[in-house]
Amino acid sequence: MKTKLSSIEEFQKTVNEYEECLIVKHSLTCPISLAAYEEYEKFSEEFPEIPTFHLFVQDDRPLSNYIAETYSIKHESPQALHFKNNEVIWNASHWKITYDSLHNQLKK
Repeated sequence: MKTKLSSIEEFQKTVNEYEECLIVKHSLTCPISLAAYEEYEKFSEEFPEIPTFHLFVQDDRPLSNYIAETYSIKHESPQALHFKNNEVIWNASHWKITYDSLHNQLKK
């Protein structure tokens, strides 16, 4: 399952509804972000049972900023955030977002 988030309300509902989920911040103009997004898509397609979500930082800046401020996580793009019980338990950015890093974190 791969779903786009666009609002703070959607985000809040998501992290409250799912005990565990992955959220990826993606920049539409960055080649590094595109590479990370492709890794996320590959992972998401192989493991559809894991709730995965993404947002486009250019389109959803208020949401991106809200996540950074609320969870005291420096904003980066691309950025992968593993949430469990409405807390960030892991995050990675740039070239550290790979199929293997997502698999190792979410399928342990």
